[in-house]
Amino acid sequence: MMEALQFEFMRNAFLTAILASICCGVIGVYIVFKRMLGLSGGIAHAAFGGIGLGYFLGVNPLFTVLPFSIASALGIGFVSRRSKLPEDTTIGIFWALGMALGIILIKMTPGYAPDLFGYLFGNILTVTIADIWLMLVLDVLIVLIVAFLYNDLLSFSFDEEFARVSGVAVNFLYYTLLCLVALSVVMLIKVVGMILVIALMTLPVAMAKQYTHSLRKTIYLSIIFGAILTIGGIWISYAFNFATGATIILTLGAAFLLSSIYKNIAQQFRKAK
Repeated sequence: MMEALQFEFMRNAFLTAILASICCGVIGVYIVFKRMLGLSGGIAHAAFGGIGLGYFLGVNPLFTVLPFSIASALGIGFVSRRSKLPEDTTIGIFWALGMALGIILIKMTPGYAPDLFGYLFGNILTVTIADIWLMLVLDVLIVLIVAFLYNDLLSFSFDEEFARVSGVAVNFLYYTLLCLVALSVVMLIKVVGMILVIALMTLPVAMAKQYTHSLRKTIYLSIIFGAILTIGGIWISYAFNFATGATIILTLGAAFLLSSIYKNIAQQFRKAK
């Protein structure tokens, strides 16, 4: 581990892992509790249109995927709530349109599209200082918004109808949460790619839920689990020359499986007593 820290790209990767874990811990909790995995997946894949737009305009795709992801999130939310279409149908439409638009724009771009594979499957080892600063700004923005709306989001996440009756602006919270998911997707694209992004946002939360029923404690544990396991996945990929994004997800998956086995054995032991 110490040997790896002599390289700047590894130091950047470890710092990125911490920033990404903060984002996943804060937003992933609401995605899991509110059962918004389908919506989040639709936003993540629709974001490919923003990547294609960046290549077509000749700018860093991260700068175009941000507004495109937010627009896609709001579009999915608006159509889901205002039309008669089932939510999964709306998600599928935006998912397909975003991917198709991205493919067409990349095809129309002269020359070769560099780092395209990295945006699909992630490569945390290529994160630059500029990317880290962008992630830090987005992290601060996400944490401040969630902290300010914490009580309303808590009520909204567990019982939307009760929150509505209590005077909580549930539609505002819904669209705000979708925008925060879009911001999170932008942060995580360079870490694990748009295809694996949902796993990074949900696995640490799923582990944390095994040890507490408190929303606040779930957020804290998710951040801790995410940071430790993501850094562990980076180190494993470096040591064995594996694909970094996939190794991070497999590390998280293995940890979740072991945690589930441990909790099941502990529960059986308590019943036996």
